[in-house]
Amino acid sequence: MSTPVLYGPIGRAVRKITPFLETDALGVYVSALSMWSAAIGGSVKVSSRGPRPVLLWSALVAGTGRGKGTALRAAHHVLDKALGRFLATHTTSGITSGASLVNHLWEQQEATAETEHGRDVRALVVEEEWSEVLRRVKRDASFTTKLRTAWDGATLRNTTKDEAQEVRDPAMVLHCHVTPSDWSKYVGESEAAGGSYNRILPFLLGSVPLLDDDRVSLPEVDGRELADAYGWATARPRVITLTEDARPLWRIVRRYARILGEALPEGQAVFIERTAEQTLRVAACLAASECSETVTEEMLSAAFSLVRRSVQDAVRITKGATSPKVKRQPLSLEDKVRARIEMHGGRATSSQVLPYVGASAAEVRALPGIVVTVERSGRTGRPATVFTLGGNGESTETVAEPVPAEPEREQNRARVVRLDAYRSEPTRAPGPASKPKRPVALEGNPFRALL
Repeated sequence: MSTPVLYGPIGRAVRKITPFLETDALGVYVSALSMWSAAIGGSVKVSSRGPRPVLLWSALVAGTGRGKGTALRAAHHVLDKALGRFLATHTTSGITSGASLVNHLWEQQEATAETEHGRDVRALVVEEEWSEVLRRVKRDASFTTKLRTAWDGATLRNTTKDEAQEVRDPAMVLHCHVTPSDWSKYVGESEAAGGSYNRILPFLLGSVPLLDDDRVSLPEVDGRELADAYGWATARPRVITLTEDARPLWRIVRRYARILGEALPEGQAVFIERTAEQTLRVAACLAASECSETVTEEMLSAAFSLVRRSVQDAVRITKGATSPKVKRQPLSLEDKVRARIEMHGGRATSSQVLPYVGASAAEVRALPGIVVTVERSGRTGRPATVFTLGGNGESTETVAEPVPAEPEREQNRARVVRLDAYRSEPTRAPGPASKPKRPVALEGNPFRALL
């Protein structure tokens, strides 16, 4: 299967925390993109035969314990600070009918109508147990209709209430978790043919990797770049368009969806009918993350790699396939050492590093970007090797000088040696004790006359 390109500041943040995660990095990237699209969806649109929303609906499809929840929490870690209070105030779940969907957005619209920034109809609906929702919505025929309307960004209306409810330009994003068997059971061919569920990008997650040390916490992510992009995207309405250099690839994307749809059986082709528009939406989100109102060929290519992976996974799911067996690349010695140092606050002794990475002190010293310092505690303390992270990419070794002693003590201390360094091997029975070898260090040993 194709490997999606993790593009832009979101992709860089995901790659940074991936070595510390027991989940597929693809799930983190997809979850973060859905959150990002929900945050900017109220003000950013993409030009495609008229302005279209940039809302990305996604589904992580994997068995129980395959890291779906871990991926969601990691994505939250990536975007939480950059998006201010958006995730805390706009995330909801448990919407199980068309009426409740419209009512939720309408109440939010009414609550924000008189605020400084005006009406706000953004919403991130996260369903970690989507199969429970799918069981209940079978009884509500209006639910799938409202889903289609919300994804299209068209006006939602609710006439079942005493007071008619209307929501214009909704910006709702659905992100859900489901097992492959429940997807096949509840997301049927007829629902997808009607357009209800082929608006959701499904992704099969790989098998959960096992870390050497699962106590390592996620490193901090510098969210300043994404925070600036969020401020740029929400400052005023923006319409993102394709650059001229991206249009040849855009024509290929459109042909790809049509040709593949004609080649697949109808039961599978219905799930990929919106490949072209999904690609354009992903590309617009990537452009907004870099404060750009245009989609370059590189952005469009990265977006196409992600949607193409979803197309492959949709075909696999409809064939009854389960999550792919993905072999995780083992962590390098440098990654292990850096993880141990970061876990101890950026400064770790040799006893806190070496036993856990399976390497000698010399091998760690040879790593780029690792600063090695030899320190003494007190006047006569045993020297300790301390590892820290350097920023120049080169290994450095320094020796911390001890506190100067008084002249007499300094003279005496220079003659102090460790007796255990000169002890011979103990005798072994039976048989006479072997004659101990005289180490080279005895030349100039002050205790030599006593031996």
